[in-house]
Amino acid sequence: MSKPTFGTHPFLLGFDELERLVERTARTGNDGYPPYNIEQTGETGFRITLAVAGIGEDDLAITLEDRQLVIRGRSQDDGERVYLHRGIAARQFQRAFVLADGVEVAGATLEHGLLHVDLQRSAPSSVVKTIRIETTGSANG
Repeated sequence: MSKPTFGTHPFLLGFDELERLVERTARTGNDGYPPYNIEQTGETGFRITLAVAGIGEDDLAITLEDRQLVIRGRSQDDGERVYLHRGIAARQFQRAFVLADGVEVAGATLEHGLLHVDLQRSAPSSVVKTIRIETTGSANG
């Protein structure tokens, strides 16, 4: 007997998309660059901080793509400098984070080479809905 997954477990209906989101996120940004932190801020807030030293605001992009927060960056190589040693590479990156339902991006700031992306979880509303049962024919058929 195989272990049930989100998509096949009989009590978890409609969660098959979650598996696809996790797989897609695992494929993006596995090289460890740039390093990042995730911290909790308050009861319902989160902050993602990426170390993006040398990358300007114009070279960063933050997008929401189907419940996935995608942060892209590229550092410019000006070509005018003559390096005796080059330890800081001009490179591109992409980091992706899957956001749960109800988590919204509150804002982003860039300070001292750190990109901060603030997230806020809204309180889920408790909704009770009664489903009407319709009769389509006689039970004796």
